[in-house]
Amino acid sequence: MTAFKTLDDIGDVTGKRVLVRVDLNVPLFEGAVSDATRIQAAMPTIRELSDKGAIVLLLAHFGRPKGAKNPTQSLSLVMGGVEDVLGHSVMFIPEAVGEGAKAGIAVLAAGDVAVMENTRFYPGEETNDPAFADGLAEIGDLYVNDAFSAAHRAHGSTEGIAHRLPAYAGRAMEAELKALDAALGNPVHPVAAVVGGAKVSSKIDVLRNLVSKVDHLIIGGGMANTFLAARGVDVGKSLCEHNLVDTANAIFDAADAAGCTIHLPYDVVVSKEFAPNPPTRTVNVHEVAADEMILDVGPAAVEALADVLKNCRTLVWNGPLGAFETPPFDTATVALAKTAAALTREGSLISVAGGGDTVAALNHAGVAGDFTFVSTAGGAFLEWMEGKALPGVDALKA
Repeated sequence: MTAFKTLDDIGDVTGKRVLVRVDLNVPLFEGAVSDATRIQAAMPTIRELSDKGAIVLLLAHFGRPKGAKNPTQSLSLVMGGVEDVLGHSVMFIPEAVGEGAKAGIAVLAAGDVAVMENTRFYPGEETNDPAFADGLAEIGDLYVNDAFSAAHRAHGSTEGIAHRLPAYAGRAMEAELKALDAALGNPVHPVAAVVGGAKVSSKIDVLRNLVSKVDHLIIGGGMANTFLAARGVDVGKSLCEHNLVDTANAIFDAADAAGCTIHLPYDVVVSKEFAPNPPTRTVNVHEVAADEMILDVGPAAVEALADVLKNCRTLVWNGPLGAFETPPFDTATVALAKTAAALTREGSLISVAGGGDTVAALNHAGVAGDFTFVSTAGGAFLEWMEGKALPGVDALKA
């Protein structure tokens, strides 16, 4: 694994101004934070630095204000959530750079925590303007990036500043990088990947990258229908990107060349309507009627996939196997997730999952806590699965 400096390398921080890039892009409901998961993820880093006497200055974005100040997207709105999780008061500084920011920081004492205003209120954030990064560097002594979810963006607060101050990975970033390295960087083979979701078009690069990295590629969700169609299966009224059949065949060829086995469902759950608990049939994939839709993987295929996981040592999971938000089409996802969780608990499988739908599906199955690591990052996790460089991570390399 590439060497990253972490908080273990940071030395004495007493009285030092430490700029910590965190993810405070959290949902609000009736003026209060309705899901504090991202705030909680940053707490180990914030507490450790505060306890060591640092002046902790939190940098974050909130929404998409597009470089202009917008009171509906001010980070002052999430202050209550930050204070609730941290357990004590936090100062809000209504600027992120400049004299106003410096004046606010000047009144802070060792151990204090402050939230700086939304970095995206400044045009230089998203353009990674050197002048904006310089402005950030002026208000701090050290920089810590603890926001993997923003690491795929080459922004001033994620990439530019890391070249201007001594830069370190925070505890959440460190855990994420270690987990991703164990999953695809230097994994224990055999490696399986589960990739689901509605459309092949959104995950072409993921699939192309994975066939060269994993031993077993399990394809589910609507995208499996496109691969079935490429194999000559009539998928009826199912969601299917017929225009990508050639792409699917190219991925089959690449998998063959790399020695990767692609697993598609051979029995499926079908219905004539996409609605909660409609009449369904479980059929062989060659028995789908012209007026039916494939909405989940069938039980025989799930059992076979469970056997695949039992013979693997590492699992990467992104996307559900069926239309899991709509019962009973969550059955396959829940069943395979429970198998993966059980194998992880007994120590035979390293399981790493990520992506919004995936996290929701694993929470729905009640097993998110049993996976080795569940990433809450959406776009960054997907770009990592595509094999792309992440600017915010590369900037931290020692």
